[in-house]
Amino acid sequence: MNKLNLDQLTQGLSFKYLKEDLPAGLVVFLVALPLCLGIALASGAPLFSGIIAGIVGGIVVAFASGSALSVSGPAAGLTVIVLNGITTLGSYDQFLVAVVIAGVLQIILGYLKAGVIGYYFPSSVIKGMLAAIGIILILKQAPIAIGYNKAAALSYHFGSIIIASVSIAIILFWDLPFLKKYTFFNFVPGALIAVITGVSLNAIFTSYYPSLALTADALVKLPVAKNSTEFIGQFTLPNVSAFSNYQVYVIAATIAIIASLESLLSTEAGDKLDPNKRVTPTNRELKAQGLGNLISGMIGGLPMTAVIVRTSANVNAGAKTKLSAIFHGLLLLISVAAFASVLNQIPLACLAAVLLVVGYKLAKVSLFKEMYQLGWEQFVPFIVTVVAIQFSDLLKGIALGMIVAIFYILRTNYRRDYEIHHDKKTESGSITINLSEHVTFINKGSIAKKLADIKTGSKVTIDASQSHYIDLDVVEIIYDFEIAAKLKNINVTLINMPARMAVSGH
Repeated sequence: MNKLNLDQLTQGLSFKYLKEDLPAGLVVFLVALPLCLGIALASGAPLFSGIIAGIVGGIVVAFASGSALSVSGPAAGLTVIVLNGITTLGSYDQFLVAVVIAGVLQIILGYLKAGVIGYYFPSSVIKGMLAAIGIILILKQAPIAIGYNKAAALSYHFGSIIIASVSIAIILFWDLPFLKKYTFFNFVPGALIAVITGVSLNAIFTSYYPSLALTADALVKLPVAKNSTEFIGQFTLPNVSAFSNYQVYVIAATIAIIASLESLLSTEAGDKLDPNKRVTPTNRELKAQGLGNLISGMIGGLPMTAVIVRTSANVNAGAKTKLSAIFHGLLLLISVAAFASVLNQIPLACLAAVLLVVGYKLAKVSLFKEMYQLGWEQFVPFIVTVVAIQFSDLLKGIALGMIVAIFYILRTNYRRDYEIHHDKKTESGSITINLSEHVTFINKGSIAKKLADIKTGSKVTIDASQSHYIDLDVVEIIYDFEIAAKLKNINVTLINMPARMAVSGH
């Protein structure tokens, strides 16, 4: 494998790593295809709208973004918003106006440099989000892998189980380290072999073992266009009359805010997965996402975000530059334009197997052990994020994880506001309190308690020489203690303590 040089460590488009990026793009295509269709179905939108968003996210957003490995497309986190938006506005073409406006708002946010908010999410919460998505993938794809069909009252199907099991075995076998020294195993992704094997197995079942053959409901369903006119006819234009409807702007603002947050979090998570630890410029990412939603809405596509499932699949497949994401978008376009009937032969159980492996890699047991070993300050926000996302949704889970993380940050600051040196050798038991660099109102309770516990007759020195900022509340507590200390025969010495009304930068 070629070693990345300085040029390729940037986010620029490079054709130097075709042998890594093209196979990775193929893997992402195989992962994105069922997700595009499934999210469109869950959103109550035309199935083709999910493919459109995937194409625009893969080509336009990837090209405009500053991320080397992030992949964008329709997101599961927006399904409820899309479904409610279509219902509220009454038609999909009116909803598209909201998508267009949302894109414009995201571009504006990018120019306002709002992308900085992405830096304020702790890694414990981001890792919790990754693990939670992995668990959701496993829970959602497992029924498909075993052939569960509620409408047909079918609990399982042996054909699906066989295809999914063989597919998983192939993908895991392909990832064995000793195989990486062979060019074939590096260039051809295991997911592709799994798909080909799945299609072949179902063909064998159909010919020789009809009881194991999969029905049409268990196969990919893409709209098939007989000619270019039919293909173009699948695109939907926004209904411009909806611009006068105030509800369109409410929905657009909601999409813009949530899509921006999801994109920033997913991009941050993707940067953590990147072996080369490249950092995505967040403001540029907002502009790229806005451009993508603007174009997607104009031609009938769903709103999109940077999606960690696609991104993690991209990283795991060995991608090096954004060419892999662009290639996956081109494959989506080519597939629906020319090979929809061929793709409709792919078993959903086979694609579920690809996603199950992705989910497992995101939610490995070793990750939970690692976070536990880092201590409660890291583990509790991590596990709260994981659990909360399972029982609510992505953003609510992240919000709860953030609240817990902030609690631990405040708790840590509460404990580290000062250092105490107690000289027990002296007759009076001299106490020196060295205040920290920044002493805020958060430290007020801790300092007040410590001062109240000082025994009668002690000698106390409070040293603020190292402090650059001391909150007024803390200054007042110290001066009040100095006055009250006389009643307890406590000798107080203040070093470099600011006056009550001069509490900053001394």
